[in-house]
Amino acid sequence: MIINILAGGPDDLLPELSSFSNAGDIWVGVDRGVLTLIQNGMQPKMAFGDFDSVSNEDLLIIEEKVKELNRFKPEKDETDMELALNWALEQNPEKIRMFGATGGRLDHLFANIQLLIKPVLEGNFVPVEIIDKKNKINIKAPGEYTIKQNTNFKYISFVPITMEIKGLTLRNFKYPLTDRTVPAGSTLCISNELIDYCGTFSFTEGILMVVRSKD
Repeated sequence: MIINILAGGPDDLLPELSSFSNAGDIWVGVDRGVLTLIQNGMQPKMAFGDFDSVSNEDLLIIEEKVKELNRFKPEKDETDMELALNWALEQNPEKIRMFGATGGRLDHLFANIQLLIKPVLEGNFVPVEIIDKKNKINIKAPGEYTIKQNTNFKYISFVPITMEIKGLTLRNFKYPLTDRTVPAGSTLCISNELIDYCGTFSFTEGILMVVRSKD
């Protein structure tokens, strides 16, 4: 089971959502993202939000279409996306994908990236990623990982989340590294590329953000 969460980010940054909709997957709407799902003929299983970004008419449509509607006051300690992600993690899915989480307000973007760090810090190994038309973002704890070529997302960047990443090694990359310490604020690992069908990256300490992008 994969849980797909759609927030209310700009529609022009959304990929083709139907290509991520497979049998057994669950769609969750967050605030205006619930309406976007309904308008695209996709049935949200759950909905979360204060719904301050939709009209009263749209809210009536949401209330009619979604059985499990979790509505909150705007004044709360968590964002709507965090509430949805917390629920999704409790379901112990194979993977969680977040859409509509980029573009618009930068504080929301940074908050959503911070949410990717949360399961890593808590030792929850459910993979969580943010996806838009041009990017896929996830967070990794220390270890060794295999990464495959994807012609839709040619560039691969590694960004330290903690003050430094220790022991970073990149194999089968255009710009390889061996046991390198990369401090926060460094752009050393931006816009790398695989030179084979697959490669590996590994590191021993820190938390690393992996961004796959296209122009």
